[in-house]
Amino acid sequence: MNMMTYAEAGCLALAQEMERDAKVWALGEDVGPEGGVAGQYRGLLKRFGPQRIVDTPISESMIMAAAIGSSLLGMRPVAELRYADFALCAADEIINQAAKARYMQGGQVRVPIVIRQPIGIRWGMAAQHSQSNENLWIGTPGLVVVAPATAADNHGLLKAAIRSDDPVVYMEHKELWLTQGEVDTDAEPMELGKAAIRREGRDVTLITWSSTVTSCLSTADTLAREGIDAEVIDLRTLWPWDREAVFASIEKTRRVVVAHESTRVGGFGGELLAEIAEAFFGQLKARPTRLGSPRIPVPYSQPLEDLCRVKPGHIAEATRRLFV
Repeated sequence: MNMMTYAEAGCLALAQEMERDAKVWALGEDVGPEGGVAGQYRGLLKRFGPQRIVDTPISESMIMAAAIGSSLLGMRPVAELRYADFALCAADEIINQAAKARYMQGGQVRVPIVIRQPIGIRWGMAAQHSQSNENLWIGTPGLVVVAPATAADNHGLLKAAIRSDDPVVYMEHKELWLTQGEVDTDAEPMELGKAAIRREGRDVTLITWSSTVTSCLSTADTLAREGIDAEVIDLRTLWPWDREAVFASIEKTRRVVVAHESTRVGGFGGELLAEIAEAFFGQLKARPTRLGSPRIPVPYSQPLEDLCRVKPGHIAEATRRLFV
């Protein structure tokens, strides 16, 4: 086991997959000499050369179109879109081409692309660089959606995403890039669609993903001192999501809170609670609850930015209300 940052773990996973499979290559803005905005590609240009680590112009639609064409010809591209906000410039390519090609061609072709989209609020980056728009991609048939929360998961899940035969929207949270964790550098790819139980508990289920996992774990520690035993489930893969793990937890606790950084209005938390309500109608001990950011552009001002964050205190207070 090695200690490394979340960004380093992703870089390692890509390097290992490029060593394993000559069809894997990466393209995007500043992936070459710059090594990516957080070092996610550091050293790979020197190691693999400019034919496999390809710096591109600032055109997300071009990046995605090139990746799609490459994948249809049998390659496995990793398309770096720098920030999730900028992926909207390639929405047509992602939604109408990559996501639909396999279906529209009757399964005769596959589109094995990893679409890296760093998400989330980070240190005053304001409205056009701070969005968590996973709900858009979750609602698009044909896409797999992944959101790792730890360095180990960023290593194992990126490997799995690269080996997937379907297009994977891979959402790394910008505030996790510098966080550290233990990584088994020889680990095999993790299975997509499997959640992780980060903390076991008997009284309430906290469902979350990405950076909000840390907030939920902190909340669980606080609640434990008050006599509330919270189970924390990190979905890891948002589509397909692990119904078996989630439903087994709720079967035990009969209380549920979903917490995420994306907007509460139209957020994936609402879809999760709808399915949970259908499955557990009349069986829950308290009303199912969701937390998300307000439906406003993320401000530049730090005090205003903080209003968009889902913090441990918010999660704890919402959870306490389920026991009143």
